[in-house]
Amino acid sequence: MKRRNFVTTGMVALAGLALILVGQGCQKENKQITLGFSQIGAESEWRTANTKSIEESAKAAGIDLKLSDAQQKQENQIKAIRSFIAQKVDVIAFSPVVETGWEPVLREAKEAKIPVILTDRAVDTKDDSLWVSFMGSDFVEEGRRAANWLVEKTKDQKDPVNIVELQGTVGSAPAIDRKKGFEEVIKDKPQFKIIRSQTGDFTRAKGKEVMEAFLKAEGKNINVLYAHNDDMAIGAIQAIEEAGLRPGKDILIISIDAVKGAFEAMMAGKLNVTVECSPLLGPQLMTAVKDLMAGKQLPKRIVTEEGVFPMETAAQEFPKRKY
Repeated sequence: MKRRNFVTTGMVALAGLALILVGQGCQKENKQITLGFSQIGAESEWRTANTKSIEESAKAAGIDLKLSDAQQKQENQIKAIRSFIAQKVDVIAFSPVVETGWEPVLREAKEAKIPVILTDRAVDTKDDSLWVSFMGSDFVEEGRRAANWLVEKTKDQKDPVNIVELQGTVGSAPAIDRKKGFEEVIKDKPQFKIIRSQTGDFTRAKGKEVMEAFLKAEGKNINVLYAHNDDMAIGAIQAIEEAGLRPGKDILIISIDAVKGAFEAMMAGKLNVTVECSPLLGPQLMTAVKDLMAGKQLPKRIVTEEGVFPMETAAQEFPKRKY
């Protein structure tokens, strides 16, 4: 009897141990994914919409999001990434404020075996294995689309077309690429000339300030404003109106992002066209994070699909805008 009780007790103990191990395995499989995300800041309508998309999508996907606002400073993003590494998050994602200077911290993430996803903006590194995927827009193509619209719009004009350019943050991927794409289209067309080009830091206030300087220097010699984002264009519109000129008529205005504020400006006849750059990357990012955790390989480059919205389509498209 004693032996039988001993065997029975042993079997019960083994069964209990098995249940515990299975339970631990299930807990491991169902462990909540933690994503560390370093955002550039809140410098524009676009960036605010981008942050909201990421926050809402993480919540919907059941992902624990640790969000850090860098206030447009690279050193803050590097600190945030190091903090994520120390916290042993599962995945790190960030939108880099500038292209260069990331290799040391990305190497630290790789050594910690934490995969890194780039969103919206790319980095310039010698070792592409330091990040697993870059998702976002094709900024060079956005610049091309802006220039192609201008070439088509002025095709019957014989006079020179003098352009002033409001660039984005110096050293940032969109500023570099949107300039590159625009110039690529007009470089063999001597009729088009960029007479002034300066950064407006992607903000309305700086866009207005720089446009005031352009108007003071060039006055009515300006035919076109090409702004690297809508917020700078909206700031510049204020400067143009204060100078007694008509934005959208005396000066053609081309911008990029396609935020609601741009559509409102187009409906008011003050902005001529906006090239889309969607900030709604949240759902795409959460899918990528889950795929990574499931052992799937991500494409190195994931491009978002976008369009071009001239003034004539603004009223029809405005109700559909989500940002």
